Amino acid sequence: MRSLRHFDLNLLLVFEALMRERHVTRAAEKLHLSQPALSHALKRLREALDDPLLVCTENGMQPTPRSLALLPVVQQALGQLREGLAPPAMFLPANSKRRFTLATTDYFEEVMYPPFLSQLLAYAPGISFSIELITPDVLSEGLEQRQIDMVVGLDSQSELPSGVVQTPWMDEELVCLAATHNGRVGDGLDIAQFAQELHVELADISGLRPSNIDSCLVQHGLTRRVISKNLNYIAAAQVVALTEAIMTLPRQMAERFATMLPVRLVEPPKELPTLKMTLIQHGLFANDPALIWLTQSLIEFADTFQQQASSGERRPA
Repeated sequence: MRSLRHFDLNLLLVFEALMRERHVTRAAEKLHLSQPALSHALKRLREALDDPLLVCTENGMQPTPRSLALLPVVQQALGQLREGLAPPAMFLPANSKRRFTLATTDYFEEVMYPPFLSQLLAYAPGISFSIELITPDVLSEGLEQRQIDMVVGLDSQSELPSGVVQTPWMDEELVCLAATHNGRVGDGLDIAQFAQELHVELADISGLRPSNIDSCLVQHGLTRRVISKNLNYIAAAQVVALTEAIMTLPRQMAERFATMLPVRLVEPPKELPTLKMTLIQHGLFANDPALIWLTQSLIEFADTFQQQASSGERRPA
């Protein structure tokens, strides 16, 4: 006699249906099987268990004590299987207490995060966020070990470890920033003038990509002199305000500094690439309903943000 653990799923389903219906034809209809196919399955069950399982009586087919004892075991096994195979529960932001951990750029944290969080809290008041730096460990281990849910804002040209999923998010125009007292720089720069100026650069703390600006200059046979490499935009902008150096950064960030510091916007060389930002998560968790919701929320917010920027509409600070 075979043990129940050797039964295939079809036999377990047949046994459950027969015990529920106690009628071969009705059980076959429930399982969308032909009556001969179900009768054959019942024969296999009887042979395996060395028990008739169901016996014809004056009151119809009745289960034997053996089948009655097996029924709760089979129902429990099928219940656990159905539960395990069920799709993930829907993510309900209005009821969620989920805390998301994001590794982000200065640009996202300074310009976009405050209005994004304000918008989400209006309909998901229980959610919260932790903001972390983008580091090599975040990309290589933090995402896989779920210490970080998502990396927000990293340039699409970054080299990434295997296993992560990169989703295009938003593009941002680059501009230059110069001190208001800087008489060397006019309203715009061609690529030769750009290369001749002193530069302040934002350090790539991820450590995974060369500067897109330097790569562009090399393609034109040019190099630049960087006098200061800073970890955050505000420190870099303050260096620009006090020197004759320039820096290159996203337009929305530059416009903010122009209202805070004695600096002004300068049109960059047309050859400079657009900043193409992404959302990055690990493929292990790509089907997490909460992360799917967060990804969609960030994409929708970025679309609205860019529409407002192009129309000149003021956004919340």
